[in-house]
Amino acid sequence: MSAYIHELPDWPRFRWRHESVLAPLASARYLQGQLIGQAEAWPGAMRTEARRQPDLGQTPDAIDRYDQPLTEQRILAWHAALFPAEDEGLRGDGGELRAGDDGGVPAADAEAHPNPAGAWRTDSAALVHVVSGPMGIVHFEAPAAVRISGEMRDFLDWFNHDATTEPVLKAALAHLWFVTIHPFQDGNGEIAGALTDMALARSETSAQRFYSMSAQIREERDDYYRVLERTQLGTMDVTPWMAWFLGCLVRAIERARAGLPELLATARHRERLRDVPLNERQRLMLTRLLEGHEGRLTTSTWAALAKCSQDTALRDVQHLVARGVLVRGMRGGRSTHYALAQA
Repeated sequence: MSAYIHELPDWPRFRWRHESVLAPLASARYLQGQLIGQAEAWPGAMRTEARRQPDLGQTPDAIDRYDQPLTEQRILAWHAALFPAEDEGLRGDGGELRAGDDGGVPAADAEAHPNPAGAWRTDSAALVHVVSGPMGIVHFEAPAAVRISGEMRDFLDWFNHDATTEPVLKAALAHLWFVTIHPFQDGNGEIAGALTDMALARSETSAQRFYSMSAQIREERDDYYRVLERTQLGTMDVTPWMAWFLGCLVRAIERARAGLPELLATARHRERLRDVPLNERQRLMLTRLLEGHEGRLTTSTWAALAKCSQDTALRDVQHLVARGVLVRGMRGGRSTHYALAQA
C-alpha cells in the first residue's frame, strides 16, 4: 500500500523540478507586477477604497500584519475566530465531512472526540480520515494528533526563517504543508487560505489585495482536490502541485484584472459618497446598487426594499439626484427609474 507523504522518511523535504515551474512562475510574477502597478497609479484614497481582502473572513490579521512573525498563538486565534463561542462544537454538515468540505473526522466521531476552537485536534484515533460520499471513500489520512505540536513547530520555523525558497513558491508549499499536517478537526482549509494570502502578501510586500486565491480555488475545487490527493499519496516530488498552484494563481490574477474597471468605478463611487450625508435607507439602497442590483430602480422598488412609504422613497431619491449621486432615466411618470451617476 502506498504511503502518504507525511509517512515518508524524507518528510517534509519537498522537492520539485525547477524547469517545470519556471514558466508559470514567471507568468504569475509578471501579472502580480502589472496588477500592483495599475493599483499604484490610482490616487491614494481611491486605492484604499478599492482595497479588498476577499475570503479572509475573520482572519484579516494574516494580511494586515503579513510582515510579522507567524506564531502558534496567531494561528490558534484565527481558528478561534472562525467558530464563535456560542457555536456548539465545531462546524459540521450533519453527516460525514466530505473532502470538499475541508475534511476532518465524521460528524459522529467529532461528537465523541470534541475539540475546542482555537486548539489543535486531540483525536484518540491513530489517524483522521478525510472522506466523501455515502460509501465513506478515504481521500487522505492525516498525521496522528500526537505529532501535531512537533509538526507545527517545524512548519512555523520554516515559514518564518526560510529565505531560500522563492516567495510565491513558498506560498504554494505553505498551503500544501499545512493541509497535510491537518492540525485542526475542522477549519483547515480556511486557515490554509489565510496562510496562502499571508505568504502571497509577503511575496508582493503589500497588504493590498486585489485578487482572491481562495475564490479561485473554490472555482476549481474538483481539480484542486484531485491534484492534492495525488500529491499527498505520492512522493516528496511535488512538481504537479506547484505547477497547478501557479496556474491557479495566474487565473486568479487574470480574473481580478478583468474586473478592475468595475472595481475602480465602485471605488470612485464610494469615494464620492464620503462627504454626502446619508440616512440608513439611502446607505442600504446605495450599497445594493454598488453590489450590482438587478433590474430598474424605481421609487416603488426603493419603498419596498427600504420598507418605507412611497413619499419617503421619493424624498430619498430626490436628495441623491440633487447631490449628483443618482441620475433620472429618460422615461417619466410611473416608469421613471434611477441609476448611479457615472463616476
